[in-house]
Amino acid sequence: MALLRRLLHGKRGNIAVAFAFTAAALVFLIGMGIDYTSAVVREDQLNADADAAALAALRPSLLTQSDAAAIAVATDTFNAQASAVSGITYDAKSVKVTASDTTNGTKVKRTITVSYNAASKNAFMGVLGKPSIAISGSSQATASAAPNIDFYLLLDDSPSMAIAATPAGINTMVAHTPHQGGCAFGCHQKNPAADNLGNPGGIDNYALARQLGVTLRIDLLRQAAQDLMTTAQQAATSNGAQYQMAIYTFDVGFNTIQSLTSSLTLARNAAGTITMLEVDHNNWLTSSVNNQDADTDYDNAMTRINAVMPAPGNGTNAAGDTPQEVLFFVTDGVEDEMAGGVRKEQLMDPARCKTIKDRGIRIAVLYTSYLPLPTNAWYNQHIASFQSQIGPTLQTCASPGLYFEVQSGGDISAALTALFEQAVITAHLSK
Repeated sequence: MALLRRLLHGKRGNIAVAFAFTAAALVFLIGMGIDYTSAVVREDQLNADADAAALAALRPSLLTQSDAAAIAVATDTFNAQASAVSGITYDAKSVKVTASDTTNGTKVKRTITVSYNAASKNAFMGVLGKPSIAISGSSQATASAAPNIDFYLLLDDSPSMAIAATPAGINTMVAHTPHQGGCAFGCHQKNPAADNLGNPGGIDNYALARQLGVTLRIDLLRQAAQDLMTTAQQAATSNGAQYQMAIYTFDVGFNTIQSLTSSLTLARNAAGTITMLEVDHNNWLTSSVNNQDADTDYDNAMTRINAVMPAPGNGTNAAGDTPQEVLFFVTDGVEDEMAGGVRKEQLMDPARCKTIKDRGIRIAVLYTSYLPLPTNAWYNQHIASFQSQIGPTLQTCASPGLYFEVQSGGDISAALTALFEQAVITAHLSK
C-alpha cells in the first residue's frame, strides 16, 4: 500500500509539471499572436498615413509647383500622422518620398510614391529576445494638372425666357393680365399700346412684372451667369489652371455680351447687363419688320458660336498648345424661327450640336424646363404636342455627363455651378 501511494503521488507531480510547461507555452503563443496582430494593425495605420501623404502632395495647387515642394509636403504629412501612432519606432529621416513627372514642355502628370520602414514594439516576445517586429509599406498616387479651359456661354434671351420663374409668379402674372386672357410671360415691348394689353398705365408685361415684384426666368439667368464667374475664379485659383470666359446671348439674332477674356471680374460685370429681347409689339420685331414672333433662331446661334470658337487644344502650358473648350448652352429648348417664309416652332436639331462636338469641343446643356401652360392658347396650339420631348432632345445635344435640367422655381445659379464643376472635374489632359 505504501508503495502504491508513492507511485500515485509521483504521477500527479509529473502531470503538474507537464501542465505548467504547457500553460507557459500557451501564454507565449497567445502573446506572440497579440504582438503580431498589433503589428498588422499598426502597419495598416501607417499605410493609410502613406496614402494620405501621397494624396496631399497632389493637391491642384501643388501640381504647379516643383517636385521638391511636393516631396516636402508628403514627407511632413506622413511624419506628422505617423508620430501619432502608438507602439512604433521609426526614424523620420528614413521615410522615402519620390516624385516623377510625365512632361511635354510643361508638367502634365505627377506620380508620388511614399515608402517607410518602422518597427512595432512587442509586449510579450521581448522576453524571448525579440523586442519588435519590422513593418513596412508604400503608397503611390498619380494626378494630372488641371487643364486650362475656355468657356463659351450661349444663353437664351428670347421672349420665352420672360416667363415668371416660379409657379407663384406665373399665377400672379396670369391673375393680373385678364384683358389678355391671362399671360404668364413678362414680354418686353417697345410699343405695347399697339396690342392694347390692358395693363395699368399702358405698360408692357415686362414692366408689369417689375411693378408686381415678379422674378422672371431671365432674371435668374442673369444672376446665375454672374455667380458662375465667381465660382470659376475660385476654381481657377484652387486648381492652378486658367479659365477664360466669353458670353453670348441669342434670340432672333446673336449678341456678344463679352468676348473671350481672362478677367472673370470683367465677365461678371458684363453678365449683369443681360436682358430680354425687346420687340416692337406682338408679331412685330420692329415697327417695320413682321417676323410673326419667330424670335428663337437656333440654327443661326449654333452656326455663329461654332464660328467663334477656335480649334481646341489639350489645355497644357506647353509651347503652341491652346486651352480646351466647353460650350455652355442654356435654353428652354423650343426653336421658333422663320424658314422659307414660314414660322417653325419645333425641337432643335441635335445635328447642330454634333457638328461642334465633332471638333473636340464639349457641350454642357442647362435646360430651363419649358413649363406646360394650359391656360395659354398659343402654348396649347404650338408647343403642347412636343413639350415632353424637349428635355430628351437637349440631352442628346449635351456631351456625356454634362446635361442638367432645372424646373420652375429651381435654383438656376446652383444648377449652372454644378454643371461647371462637372465640366471641370471631367476635363482630362491627353498626355
